[in-house]
Amino acid sequence: MVTKFHEFADAARLAEGLADTVAAALRTAIAERGKATIAVSGGSTPRQFFKALSTRDIDWPRVTVTLVDERFVPAANPRSNHLLVAENLLQGAAAKARFLPLYRTAKSAEDAARLAGEELARLAVPFDVVVLGMGNDGHTASFFPGGNHLAEALSAATPRGVITMEAEGAGETRLTLTFSSLQDARLLVLHIEGQAKKEALEKALGEGDETEMPVRAIFRRAATPVDIFWAP
Repeated sequence: MVTKFHEFADAARLAEGLADTVAAALRTAIAERGKATIAVSGGSTPRQFFKALSTRDIDWPRVTVTLVDERFVPAANPRSNHLLVAENLLQGAAAKARFLPLYRTAKSAEDAARLAGEELARLAVPFDVVVLGMGNDGHTASFFPGGNHLAEALSAATPRGVITMEAEGAGETRLTLTFSSLQDARLLVLHIEGQAKKEALEKALGEGDETEMPVRAIFRRAATPVDIFWAP
């Protein structure tokens, strides 16, 4: 179920609008519960949004930031989501937020997933904010079509936590939060840009199997309706 489709004239205005929406949700969480949590996605799309959010007046020391998914690469790797967040979101006053990475120095991705999952398990649930992205293939988080652990990742029976994913379209081995970790966020956002993504969205909202376009699991089964933010 989709609550609202928020359309903006361009990516810059989307970034500002989404930053305002997310900041309001984080402030509400802090006012009501004394702290706030947000899980964000990587890729090129959220860079402007991260920069805008970092300027918002939020009690950042009370905010915990983590990632929806991550490549199994060190934080200094240019392809890491960790580096993207550090360079664009955790700046200025927002640098005072607590950051929980998914990548950990470990013998294997499975060990890293376990370590990250243990730390995330100490956070209150659900997340206050989750901001998802989507690929043209219909993947979200690291729920890739053909992924070796896709069924486990999408199953409502799989508990909250972090699992690994390998898929042809993924490049590196991935670490990803499970569907159960994401689906009940108090604010659940899909942030996409460009005509190709809009066409992929329209396809995902239509008929078809979740394994073909895994983002369908979010639209169809998430406890929280999705707010879609799009710009050409």
